[in-house]
Amino acid sequence: MKIYTKYGDKGFTKLYGGKKVSKNSSRVDAYGTVDEVCSMLGVLVAKMRNVTELEEILKECEKIQQQLFDCGSDLATPDKLREYKQESGDVKWLESLIDKYIPQMPKLESFIIPGGSEISSLFHLIRANIRKLERKIVKLFEENEDVNEYGMQYINRLSDYFFVVACISNVKMGVKEVVYKKSSKVFK
Repeated sequence: MKIYTKYGDKGFTKLYGGKKVSKNSSRVDAYGTVDEVCSMLGVLVAKMRNVTELEEILKECEKIQQQLFDCGSDLATPDKLREYKQESGDVKWLESLIDKYIPQMPKLESFIIPGGSEISSLFHLIRANIRKLERKIVKLFEENEDVNEYGMQYINRLSDYFFVVACISNVKMGVKEVVYKKSSKVFK
């Protein structure tokens, strides 16, 4: 197996189907950010391996890593050269998890500061990077590039999921949320 292709030596890469593009293109930027998020999630998955209170969330995150690879693969495919891998079921699955965890969350009336436990802090870091990824996907869409609509929806729900599990992780580990002191009541 050959690892290096030398396309990148002059700042180019090839997309699915062989189209040569700049490594600075919006499409490469988007799927590169998926790789960053998936790698961050890998660190978090490794940290959760021996935390029995988070075993269920660990399994969900391992599945999310697979789905992020699907998202990146779809983003690396211009002009819909093949069927997209992400589908509506991925979005519905995330929504079902969010709906399951919401009743377990502490009552939030104000904004919270990302933090609490180390694991919760890492979930917030990933959540913020998912929002960055979402902006990059929207930019790609606004440039009239083909984008999987389910991939866009999935990434939007994924940031919500990571917010919720950041809070749930603190609950399961007995750590209180840090409230933003100057926040008015924003959640009812």
